[in-house]
Amino acid sequence: MGEIADPVQLKEEGNKLFQAGEIDKAIESYTKAVKSCKDKKVLAVIYRNRSACFLKKENYNNAVSDATKAIDVDAADIKALYRRCQALEKLGKLDMAFKDVQRCATLEPKNKTFIETLRRLGAEIQQKLKTTFSTDSRVQNMFDILFSDESDKEKQEKAANNLIVLAREDAGAERIFQNNGVPLLVQLIDTGKPEMILAAIRTLSGMCTGHRARATAIIHTVGINKLCSIMGVDNEEIVLATTNLMQCVYDSLSGGDKRNYGKEEALVLDSSKDLKDILLALLEMITSKKVSGHGRDQALNLLTKNVPRKDKKNTDNSKSLFTIDHGLKKILKVCGQVPDLPDQLPLTENTQLIASVLLNKIYDDLRCDPERDNFRDICDEYIKSKFDPNDMDRNIHAINTLSGLLQGPFDVGNVLAGRQGVMEMMVALCGSEREVDQLVAVEALIHASTKTSKASFFISNGVSLLKEMYKKTKNEKIKIRALVGLCKLGSAGGDDYSMRQFAEGSTEKLAKQCRKWLCNPTLDVRTRKWAVEGLAYLTNDADVKDDFVDDEAALRAMFELAKSKDKTILYAVACTLVNCTNSYDKKEIIPEMVQLAKFSKQHVPEQHPKDKKDFIVRRVKKLLKAGVTSALTVMVRADNSILTDQTKEMLARVFLSLADDVKDRGTIVAQGGGKALIPLALEGTDKGKVKASHALAKIAAVSNPEIAFPGERIYEVVRPLVSLLNTERDGMENFEALLGLTNLAALNDKLRVKILKEKALPEIENYMFEEHDQIRQAATECMCNLVCCKEVQDRYLEDGNDKLKLLVLLCGEDDAQLQRAAAGALAMLTAAQKKLAVKITKVTGQWLEIIQRLCIHDNPEIQHRGLVMVFNMLDADEQLAKKLIECELLEILTYVAKLEDNPKKQDAINAARACLSRAMDTGLIKPFSN
Repeated sequence: MGEIADPVQLKEEGNKLFQAGEIDKAIESYTKAVKSCKDKKVLAVIYRNRSACFLKKENYNNAVSDATKAIDVDAADIKALYRRCQALEKLGKLDMAFKDVQRCATLEPKNKTFIETLRRLGAEIQQKLKTTFSTDSRVQNMFDILFSDESDKEKQEKAANNLIVLAREDAGAERIFQNNGVPLLVQLIDTGKPEMILAAIRTLSGMCTGHRARATAIIHTVGINKLCSIMGVDNEEIVLATTNLMQCVYDSLSGGDKRNYGKEEALVLDSSKDLKDILLALLEMITSKKVSGHGRDQALNLLTKNVPRKDKKNTDNSKSLFTIDHGLKKILKVCGQVPDLPDQLPLTENTQLIASVLLNKIYDDLRCDPERDNFRDICDEYIKSKFDPNDMDRNIHAINTLSGLLQGPFDVGNVLAGRQGVMEMMVALCGSEREVDQLVAVEALIHASTKTSKASFFISNGVSLLKEMYKKTKNEKIKIRALVGLCKLGSAGGDDYSMRQFAEGSTEKLAKQCRKWLCNPTLDVRTRKWAVEGLAYLTNDADVKDDFVDDEAALRAMFELAKSKDKTILYAVACTLVNCTNSYDKKEIIPEMVQLAKFSKQHVPEQHPKDKKDFIVRRVKKLLKAGVTSALTVMVRADNSILTDQTKEMLARVFLSLADDVKDRGTIVAQGGGKALIPLALEGTDKGKVKASHALAKIAAVSNPEIAFPGERIYEVVRPLVSLLNTERDGMENFEALLGLTNLAALNDKLRVKILKEKALPEIENYMFEEHDQIRQAATECMCNLVCCKEVQDRYLEDGNDKLKLLVLLCGEDDAQLQRAAAGALAMLTAAQKKLAVKITKVTGQWLEIIQRLCIHDNPEIQHRGLVMVFNMLDADEQLAKKLIECELLEILTYVAKLEDNPKKQDAINAARACLSRAMDTGLIKPFSN
């Protein structure tokens, strides 16, 4: 007996724990009981009870399997049957659940629970069949139309769009999937018709978004290589759609999918191999000759987006290490391509810069010196292996690879540039007869002289080389590049007037030459781009800036280049504009320090006369006239890998300078500047986001926000403005953000709710206590527009704060604008909440005097608001009404009500008359006797 008693005891213990709600412990007891139990019938009861525990824990798979074990012993175990039915329903297996409850109802025909469940499940199954059949036939129908040769184009387009839309909803995506959708979509791709390929790719994107199982199936049915070959076609739209699909698949496989799978499925869905295969396939793509330039750009972009860690707190950088092992040489090969030579990979204007950015991000992702050394050694090995005294093409490939490193992880490039033989190779290339050799060498020299402090090695050798080439060459392309190198090495002084490297006047001459090249349409875009690079350095000089903005043709030529497909120019254009608008951070010059420095014969930075305010303003006007805003709006839309956070910050600085004068903000809005600022305010460096948010605030403060930020964009403006409401921001930023929010809050309820959601309310209240009159007034006006929200009213109803008292006291201030806003807020609050009308009388002893002063104010708007408050108070409470009528207020009301009708004061007169008729209705005063 002893043996059986044990599991029975454990079972009883489990029952008690279950009753007490300690489900986990109950499961433990039952599990122990299962292990030691030999009696089949007792075992069935234990399984049945444990099934109840699993139901409570919402672990439905286990609940089903335990109930099934009990039913296997006794097919009529009604409790086990009903438990299994409940678990199956939760798992969405309605037909199986229906069968179980059917058996329950047959065993106990009078049980109401069973009857009700039977009816409900029956109805649900009917409904599901209906929708299933309609979607199934719809899916089939769409594919039929797409594959049919007879269907007209319009019908096919509609079917394709319907598929895409259907795939975006989970149920629709599952239906396509269940109806053999993936192989059919592969067939659509195989038709080779661009519009069919697009429809198929977009449908697949919808199907795998956030769904790991479907993403896995798509990868295995379509094949990673096939996806890569579609991404490599020469059709930009298809390339972008396929890139998006790859990103969706990658996100879903790497845990972007939040679905909860049972244990068995989770084992099947280990995606690490698939993820590695995707990275390997992308690395294969970037050096394949079959891949188009756009395809290569997007493969590099996908690597940039998915290989480095998003968050440096996460210590796992294995993807970067994997990429270095399997693909660093491939990325270097892309950097080293020389488009002017035969037999190179197809590239776009941007490919090599994107590759440099990728190298930089991977290098940044490394965590220790051995990892960095390994990266550098592979690069070193690669460049060395290309050097060949008998093959110039291999040599320039090596030097161009070095240029790519210098534009990416500069420190790595800088070390390699100092290696033995590299400088000699540059000298040899500079002296070569071939234009392409000289071009590659000069560009490498330019990139090497980026960070002046580190480029000492190059300055000593580079300057003489560049001067030599500048003087000797007849080739404009070489001349212009040599010039940029000299400008770069010469601009170390920044905007410090007394640190000019070149002799007086030569800077202007060089700049004039750059402007000439910039405007020369016979030169190729790449060469004209270098002219802008030169100006980016030369415009550190105030004379150069001033001459440049006066040359409208040169400005327009630069803006056209900024809008061209070649996005590698963005940084140089942004630098030039920052220089021309003086929107860089200024070093503060403290007079005492200057005296001290002069005394100790230290160098003192001097400001150029043309860097003074009135010159800057004049330059801004010229830039606006030449169309700078439309160029900026195009630049902002560039691909994220090329539009780095640094460049975004510069664009934000320029926008802020342009928006300085109220009169210019209309022009900026008209050319789409409002919309362009939103992405700059939402992502980038902290400084950049603040500058862009401030420019947004300036625009939102004075323009009609619905025109400046059309459509849904307007809701995205709220967060940047609220971010300016904190103590770290300066008064001007606070003030203009409040004005912008006031403008937005006046538009509609949805915007007001958005402002509250962004937690702006406590900040706005704080600014109502501000010493500074204008900020206090702006905050009060903003509050006046927000008080129609229930949430704001509730805050005024709460006890234990001075919010209401503050509004009453602000009505007693001398500043009319402030009184108008505070009185408006109180008029609206007392109309919405009668309790607040009574509460006003308890917050300060001066309330009556303040209200009387509002009612006789000579500004009709303020007077009207005061009288509306009196009406609301008369309406709110009998005792209060009596008190109001027994004081001087009655005289004021009578006086105002008897005034002649007058359009300027009519609102106030009507309000006073309404107050008197309200007092008559409640019997507080008798009607006038004739």
